[in-house]
Amino acid sequence: MENIDLLKRLCETPGVPGREERVRDLILSEIDGLFDDVQIDAMGSLICTRHPRPAKKSAKKPAGDPARVMLLCHMDEIGFYVSAIDKNGFLWVNPAGGFDTRNLFSRRVLVCAESGDFKAVMNPGGRPVHISSPKDREKVPEVKEFFVDTGLKADDAKKKFRIGDFIVMDEPAIEIGTKVVSKALDNRVACWLGIESVRKLAASPAGHHCEVVVAFTTQEEVGLRGAKTASHRVQPDIGLGLDVTLACDTPGVPEEETVTKQGQGFGLHIKDSSFIADHGLVTQFEALAKKHKIAYQRTILAAGGQDGAAAQQAAAGAKAIGITVGTRYIHTVTEMIDKKDLFAARDIIAAYLATA
Repeated sequence: MENIDLLKRLCETPGVPGREERVRDLILSEIDGLFDDVQIDAMGSLICTRHPRPAKKSAKKPAGDPARVMLLCHMDEIGFYVSAIDKNGFLWVNPAGGFDTRNLFSRRVLVCAESGDFKAVMNPGGRPVHISSPKDREKVPEVKEFFVDTGLKADDAKKKFRIGDFIVMDEPAIEIGTKVVSKALDNRVACWLGIESVRKLAASPAGHHCEVVVAFTTQEEVGLRGAKTASHRVQPDIGLGLDVTLACDTPGVPEEETVTKQGQGFGLHIKDSSFIADHGLVTQFEALAKKHKIAYQRTILAAGGQDGAAAQQAAAGAKAIGITVGTRYIHTVTEMIDKKDLFAARDIIAAYLATA
């Protein structure tokens, strides 16, 4: 039975850039016995190391020191920080990550304060449909025009909330058909992969010769920040950036802009705005996928970046590649993946670590 329940719990746990501690705690509760060393760095990233485990003492080892392979999996989701509380008790927000405001209308949100979590709603300021003009309805508001209504009286709101509290979308993770739908699949998918690929590796009698470092990183959505510091610390030989990517296999998008198609396997991520994958690794992963009959598709993203770039550029540099899962409706509460692609990504990562 595949551990989709873990993915759901990861997605439903709130954690914006800079406030990933709940996600980190959940991961810590899941990885007992998988790693030999677990540390939390100054940026809050969780750095987990598994030493080489050859199947037998007599097993043939690769020449030289074991390769250090780093998996980078960012824990943060896009969200908001409370930036002001007005005289009427409405909360105003500052974004932590990129939003298309067309997807923010009439949303249920969760305000995470020191005194607890509070369900609330988010809307833009302005007239509702019954009293708005056609011109009013044409406007797409900016993020700064959105406010959060907690349903509390002004005095109570000012007592419970303060500037710096954080806010996430409040939607459950669900399964529909062969898909998983949730907010924060970007990038709790990678957190799931970082755990489940090593779990699969650990269960294999073949063992592994490489040193595996899984870094569950912070603040990717605001500039790969945690991945940069973690990569400088680890100084990997090889970096695998685990992330979602676009699956624009939906109406209204030209065929040449789909990036990936759901159900056709993991994404072998070759290029985006932040890095270009090592050609040798692309060839190696492609051959490994064919050998193990793991479905895959080559991907290039016209704009955007991911943590693999940080590993590639840290210290003296590293060979790097991205392993991605095509996701529809990214940066919304209806992010959607196909379980076949998710499992393919897990399987190729485990297969690679067994041979690195």
